[in-house]
Amino acid sequence: MAASKIIGRRKEQALIESRINSDRAEFIAIYGRRRVGKTFLVKEMLGDRLDFYVTGIYDRSKKEQLANFNRQLNTYSKAFYPQANDWFEAFAQLQHYILHLKTRGSIIIFIDELPWMDTPRSKFIRALELFWNEFASSCANIKLIACGSATTWMVSKLLGDRGGLHNRVTCPIRLRSFNLAETEEYLLKNGFPEDRKQFLEAYMILGGTPFYLSMLSKAQSVTQNIDSLFFAEGAPLREEYAFLFRSLFKDAPSYKKIVELLAKKNKGMTKREIVSSLALTDNGNLTEILENLCRCDFIRKYNAFGKIERDVMYQLVDNYCLFYLRFIKNNNSQDQQRWSHALGSGARRAWSGYAFEQVCLRHIDQIKKKLGIGHILTDVCSWQNAQAQIDLVIERDDHTINLCEMKYSDSPYVISKAYLNQFEARRDLFRESTRTKKALQLTVVSPYGIKPNAQAKKIQGIVTLDDLFKPDN
Repeated sequence: MAASKIIGRRKEQALIESRINSDRAEFIAIYGRRRVGKTFLVKEMLGDRLDFYVTGIYDRSKKEQLANFNRQLNTYSKAFYPQANDWFEAFAQLQHYILHLKTRGSIIIFIDELPWMDTPRSKFIRALELFWNEFASSCANIKLIACGSATTWMVSKLLGDRGGLHNRVTCPIRLRSFNLAETEEYLLKNGFPEDRKQFLEAYMILGGTPFYLSMLSKAQSVTQNIDSLFFAEGAPLREEYAFLFRSLFKDAPSYKKIVELLAKKNKGMTKREIVSSLALTDNGNLTEILENLCRCDFIRKYNAFGKIERDVMYQLVDNYCLFYLRFIKNNNSQDQQRWSHALGSGARRAWSGYAFEQVCLRHIDQIKKKLGIGHILTDVCSWQNAQAQIDLVIERDDHTINLCEMKYSDSPYVISKAYLNQFEARRDLFRESTRTKKALQLTVVSPYGIKPNAQAKKIQGIVTLDDLFKPDN
């Protein structure tokens, strides 16, 4: 299929294309959260140019994986290779096929869901290592692309291998979810009527995960779609949560335990607080879990203003998980139109405010661009003390700090006298607590901006929904 079907991914496409056309052997590893579009990207870009493609099968035996590998090899080679008894034999057959290809151009090998092939005691990784080190790496026209959603495996066994595959990956690519601009491009391309408010609501619930967005029906409003996807009988995204973790992480229960703890703490927790709350041991395993959750964009790691590394905060930011844990998990309601019936409810308003904050944190570059500081070196963090907190602090290299408030509203946000007094009080506490000498600018991020009045004149920076929908630089 034509690459024109791909939404966004321009940097990734350019990078992959440059490696395909390079004058040396390439080992490209693409990883990221499940459902983010890794397979789609490669197959849409290179489908007709692939000389071999195989995908691992979730939770299947070595014998079944080898049988699938054999079927694909015979299909592409148009020959007959007997089913291999082990991975060493399977890769030897792949080598034989490659050597007999008549092409003089790039030979592109795509192995998808690589981690699922590495079944217990299969010696898959050693066979792959032998294939690459003794054969493929010395052939300048071989381009091996490996994808995997199981980030723990991709990082530890492939990118972080200390054995024969150490530093063999020539091009690691971490694929992330769509931003708002890409989400809008995708939905408009698929026939949805233009409505940034609804696109924002879809993003606040589904994130920019392409597979989830593909499940939306253009014949329904976003609210109706959410009822169908989460609350109706047989709703497909109701069961996604459990499978999501099983498919990504071997120790899925431990990962879910961390995610579900962080879901209860809007502003996040330190590692020490996580250890204390779950009665865990602060060891390498917990560090690995937190790092892998960050790599999959389930959580973010950030420092509070002026805090040291040991006080780093971990915050749940995955939109799907946030919505599922707030409204689906432990929900025994039989209401199949619960989201429609929640219009205007306090619970929905409270969730909207927090979900909007997460959207803003995913679009820091857009916020900086609107503020005219896209080219200035910045440090992005939060701040709090016993009396107050500020969710987004942008410390700039030009002796200025933006103190940002994110306010979800269906109309221009009204800066009341009481609100302005509170905001200015937090600004003064921030200055007193941090002892900063930098200029402090009050900044508001709200979908429809702020309503003009006497108090609004005291706000130095305003960012709107249209600003957040700007494409990345």
